[in-house]
Amino acid sequence: MKWTADKIIIIFTVISAALLQLIDTSIVNVALTNIMGNLGASFEDAGWVITGYAISNVIMITLSGWLSARFGRKTYFAVSIVVFTIFSVLCGMSTNIWELVVFRVLQGIGGGGLLSTAQAIIIETFPKEEIGIATAIYGMGVIIGPAIGPTLGGYIVDNASWQWIFYINIPFGILATILTMLYVKEPKEKMHAAKMDWLAFSMLIIAISTLQIVLEKGQSEDWFETNYITWCTVIASITAIVFVWRELVVKDPIVNLRLFSNRSFTTGTMFNFVLGFGLYGTTLVIPIMCQGLLGFTAMQTGLLMLPGSLATAFIMPVVGSLLKRNYMHPAVYAGLGLVLFFLFSFLMGQFNTQVGSSDFFWPLIIRGLAMGLIFIPLTTISLANLQGKEIPQGTALSNMVRQLGGSIGIALITTFISRETYVHYSYLSENLTLTDPLTQQRLSMITNGLMSKGLDQNSAAKAAQGILAKQVSGQASFLTYKDLFIYLGYFFLLLVPALILFKNKKKAKEEHEETIDWALE
Repeated sequence: MKWTADKIIIIFTVISAALLQLIDTSIVNVALTNIMGNLGASFEDAGWVITGYAISNVIMITLSGWLSARFGRKTYFAVSIVVFTIFSVLCGMSTNIWELVVFRVLQGIGGGGLLSTAQAIIIETFPKEEIGIATAIYGMGVIIGPAIGPTLGGYIVDNASWQWIFYINIPFGILATILTMLYVKEPKEKMHAAKMDWLAFSMLIIAISTLQIVLEKGQSEDWFETNYITWCTVIASITAIVFVWRELVVKDPIVNLRLFSNRSFTTGTMFNFVLGFGLYGTTLVIPIMCQGLLGFTAMQTGLLMLPGSLATAFIMPVVGSLLKRNYMHPAVYAGLGLVLFFLFSFLMGQFNTQVGSSDFFWPLIIRGLAMGLIFIPLTTISLANLQGKEIPQGTALSNMVRQLGGSIGIALITTFISRETYVHYSYLSENLTLTDPLTQQRLSMITNGLMSKGLDQNSAAKAAQGILAKQVSGQASFLTYKDLFIYLGYFFLLLVPALILFKNKKKAKEEHEETIDWALE
């Protein structure tokens, strides 16, 4: 592969822009408590800072293929960076929570144009036989971004004000815009965009908005016990069906769902959904477990996850290089990644409440290697057969599905944690009675310890009961996390046989004679 100066600058530019969007999806989570305190917002109100961004982001990811064709990929990419940067500044300048929510929605509109467009630019920068390397470079941003977000957010919150999680985007946004205008070129094949289908566009916005509300707010609102969650679910279902029907019957759809007739693309996108589930789900769970149960700070938690991110950064170019040499079918590497993710989950499931930061090192290294092994081959196969104007549409669909996989995964995981913790707590509480000798011994020990610090006997006895209840709650939560990791591991392991779906039929191979051989075996 010939690494020209222009190619290196283009890679740096698009990855920097994509990282802006990816880091911003997770960096705000760490600062949410500070934002609530500074702006005088409730937890429910502050939650819309994340939900609003997610809604606009997924909508724009889905439409990015059509918008690239309509306005030109270079122009659309540059404008997206500018919009993202401007509203990052306005987010930091917000004086109340609803200003911040509005600016986050508008920031998400800019951010949604970065991810898929960056991937399409990289794929067209490299020749067909080097698409594995291209995907590896792009994948480093996709996997590492959400992981370093909490680290960066924790550092900023601990050493500066929450506004700087937005202001930090300014220099990178300006640099990426300048480099885009100077070095990024329009695709060789002229892309044609049909007129805007306003019915499909309206259905898409309503479907994704209501679905994201259901996924983000469902658990806190007790799901279908709340009327607006039920109505949002019904509306999302109906509008999604109408949108799919519309896109399949019109001649020039704004989202090319016909790409799913390509089995490699469909199978790869299905696994992309699973990748989003595992990536965003575990990126959410690990910090919550470390900070909520083990007492780690945001900065400590971020540093804890950093070695795993570095492992991903190491393995991705290696896998890309191996794919180019065609040693094995890409699905074999993906299968190894799924097995490694099972191993990571199994090791996490063996932890106890005495676990320390060093115990996370190897499991998170294994997770980082697994994500790289899963992402690169599957994305490479799914996009290898796409040509010309299909590339931005395919990357948009692929990224949208991964984002939705993450949202659905997080919703399912938070529901599981809430309900399973209650089950464990009920079971543990049954064995704690005031007549039980072991319970009495434990309470006596805690009471005596409190009395030695100056509390009278009655106050110490009441406080001891509260401390014991808190310890039981912590044990129940820890047992839930152990169960969750074990279940996630078995889920990924059961996906290994599904990799056989990547074996193309002979007819498909004949239809794509010009496609690289390893993508069609």
